Amino acid sequence: MGPDRLERRAVISGIGQSQVGRRLYRDPLDLTIDAALEAIADAGLEPADIDGIATYPGNQDVPPGFSGVGVVEVQDALRLELDWFAGGLESPGQLGSVINAIAAVATGLADHVLCFRTVWEASAQGSKGRSSVTMGAGGTGAGYRASGFMQWTLPFGAPSAANWIAMMAQRHFHEFGTTREQLAQIALNGRRNAARNPKAIYRDPMTLDDYLGVRMISTPLCLYDCDVPADGSTAVIVSRADAAADLAHPPARIEAVGAAIHGRPSWDQWDDLTTMALRDAAAMLWSRTDLTPADVDVAELYDGFSFITLCWLEALGFCGHGEGGPFIEGGERIALDGEIPLNTHGGQLSAGRLHGYGFLHEACVQLWDRGGERQVAGGPEVAVVGAGGGPLGGCLLLTRDR
Repeated sequence: MGPDRLERRAVISGIGQSQVGRRLYRDPLDLTIDAALEAIADAGLEPADIDGIATYPGNQDVPPGFSGVGVVEVQDALRLELDWFAGGLESPGQLGSVINAIAAVATGLADHVLCFRTVWEASAQGSKGRSSVTMGAGGTGAGYRASGFMQWTLPFGAPSAANWIAMMAQRHFHEFGTTREQLAQIALNGRRNAARNPKAIYRDPMTLDDYLGVRMISTPLCLYDCDVPADGSTAVIVSRADAAADLAHPPARIEAVGAAIHGRPSWDQWDDLTTMALRDAAAMLWSRTDLTPADVDVAELYDGFSFITLCWLEALGFCGHGEGGPFIEGGERIALDGEIPLNTHGGQLSAGRLHGYGFLHEACVQLWDRGGERQVAGGPEVAVVGAGGGPLGGCLLLTRDR
């Protein structure tokens, strides 16, 4: 087991998820409470047992639908008495909020922390297409004066992560000969798995021709390389390990966390544009465990854009740097019955953009053998989860309680 790492004092004891869909037009707090109560009940707890909350990014609604629910709304709605809480945007990706919770229970600041992430971007966009991604005037971009790194990208027509990630993908294609046909396997694999997930938004079959024929968003990323705006909330309960022994079911053990960033925290000035902050987070994760990539039975890796998933595969060591294209070519290695089953719920590309938390939820589903038609055979015992892209990245290594 190695040294007594702090994260091993924490476990995931319960999970919950609200209704997920396009344009549900439900209040984000309503979705959040559904997910929270399901997670609390799944752990065998009562709301009165929850003494901590962690969320990403807190109550922030720019661009529209990005959150809309923070700590105070949930505390008040559930009448929780909290000893610790945290919410905020600056963290190692969306899972930074979960890593905060792990640290809180491991250091005795709380026993059971409710972690949640809520989005309602599909409803916020309504029927008029996607809103502006720039700041100012509620996301319309009106009156916005770029500062920080965007002063160097916005004037060149690169206002969003789609453009910045596309730039990184272009560099990877140039350096290593990666192809669109190879990258397509991330989306095709996700769609195949989504067909087995009743909650997934897009479940119809997709072919390589469908992928290659759809409209380009930002070369080389096409529409099917971009995740699907959705409404929904996901919650997990992080518990102190010695407080979880008598709960409803064996928890998921937290073997290691990765939260490092050593390069420049920038989308366009990163030292190697064929990698991302995922590189540093993944290296930290493996430095904190005796397990190796060969021990991983299932991988749930962020696919806000398909290229981010390829970078996670490389960063976590499932293949070498620059070898992601050949590794996923044909899709066999990442299939449900493959060498490393990937994004078994369909990922954000097909199941919906639950913004990071959906991957953690699915990892627990797989470790607890709840996957139904999409369950990985053989009883997976080790799952890796990574969320974030560009200068944001955090990851967790989970194990089945044994």
